[in-house]
Amino acid sequence: MTSLPSRPAEEKPLARADEVDDLLNSIQKLIIPFIRSADEDAAIKHTGHGLAIEGQGPRTALVEHHPPNKLKSLFDVQLPDASQGKTGLLEIVEKLLKYSVNTWDQGFMDKLYASTNAVGVVSELLLAVLNTNLHVYQVSPALTIVEKTSSKALANLFGFTGAHGGGISQPGGSASNATSIAIARNTLHPETKTDGINGRRFTLFTSAHGHYSLEKAAQMFGFGSSAVIGVAVDKQGRMLPSALDEAIQKSKDAGEVPFYVNATAGTTVLGSYDPISAIADVCQKHKLWLHIDGSWGGPVIFSSAQKHKLAGIERADSIGVTPHKMLSVPMTCSFLLGKDMRQFQKAMTLPAGYLFHSNEDEDDSIADTTANPVSSEPRPEAEIWDLADLTPQCGRRGDALKLALSWIYYGSSGFEASIDAAFSAASTLASLVSSNPKFTLVSENPPPCWQVCFYYNKQEDAEKNSKITETITRALIPMGFMVDYAPGEHGKFFRVVVNPATRKGTLEGLIKAIEEVGQDLKV
Repeated sequence: MTSLPSRPAEEKPLARADEVDDLLNSIQKLIIPFIRSADEDAAIKHTGHGLAIEGQGPRTALVEHHPPNKLKSLFDVQLPDASQGKTGLLEIVEKLLKYSVNTWDQGFMDKLYASTNAVGVVSELLLAVLNTNLHVYQVSPALTIVEKTSSKALANLFGFTGAHGGGISQPGGSASNATSIAIARNTLHPETKTDGINGRRFTLFTSAHGHYSLEKAAQMFGFGSSAVIGVAVDKQGRMLPSALDEAIQKSKDAGEVPFYVNATAGTTVLGSYDPISAIADVCQKHKLWLHIDGSWGGPVIFSSAQKHKLAGIERADSIGVTPHKMLSVPMTCSFLLGKDMRQFQKAMTLPAGYLFHSNEDEDDSIADTTANPVSSEPRPEAEIWDLADLTPQCGRRGDALKLALSWIYYGSSGFEASIDAAFSAASTLASLVSSNPKFTLVSENPPPCWQVCFYYNKQEDAEKNSKITETITRALIPMGFMVDYAPGEHGKFFRVVVNPATRKGTLEGLIKAIEEVGQDLKV
């Protein structure tokens, strides 16, 4: 029997697994009570007040809120020269949880996302343990399979069912939108990939209610934010196809180069869905790239009751969808889907011999090439294994795992049930608002998406409405409710975002809390 070589005397045995085990057990004792506090607080949200918790300021399970300078003194983060070890780590984690917003709390209705769930926590832990990069297949074989499978399945749902349909993960919806612009330009005007815009005035079109990421991308890519042309919307906040047609023609007549249209599936404020089929007709007429920003509302594709809002989406060239919003997977998790991934690769690929060594499948593709060595057919998407060849990023996290594990855990039917539950909650809140004479509903009833917009004690003066909304919003935080507001024609109004876990009692409690604060408010 061959004996193993002896270890050098100065080398100690590795004990990393034991260290991880110890720290995880300790951290678990902090994060489980953090989540449980939100569960316990839910029982009394119907009263209009969260459970009071001892702290240096008014505190509920939602948050102990302080202005920045005050919080800086309470949460004094020191980065020492000498190791503080486990004790120092646990002390800072405990304070981090204490002064953070608990998105698991029912009262968190501020943004277009909420907490994740148990499987989400597990997926983040797995990604941290694997700690690999999805730029080339060699270092991330299993996660590459996960991403390709997940993006293909998503693409199929949206009607990209061809052999080359698929997608890539992106670090957020804004990144998906930006990447789609680069792919559109490089596809429709391939010379720009090497020569740049070369003095031309390229123009992009989006709804007047579209996301600001389009303008930010235009700034980054050298078009300038003024190249993004806002298109008029109807009373429901949906892009007017006739106005789009007119805007494109006007741009052409001015000697500009229109190339890209962004339609929105779930706008940020009202949650409106642009009429995709009619917009696709306009894009087809002018030969423009059609991208759908479905970062917020795209996942309604899982709901048989709601997916009609996406009618015609299969006519798009690309689609952005962000599961960390509607599907409750951890942030960040976003995808850019395409009907033909060969376009993505042609538009984005750059030779980098130190990174991309081969895209050929060692088992199948080489054999196929040998059998037909002179074939000029484009490689099918299934052979693109080095995923960074499709994106602007080199460093890429395995975010697709978060969607995949959630999809496996809950199934498409589970996604559908959660989506429908949130739409029901939005309808409930809209009805509570519309039936109360102290409130004025801005949204439709039922709302097109999960946000409900309204005024409290609406005045003739817009500035007074803004003051009422802002003051009440701040006063709600120590009561255990966090909501947002947006500008409107008659001043700022409340924008409350529900989620699949939002309960009727929470919505009733929110109305009570607003009334309680508002009744003594002088404007």
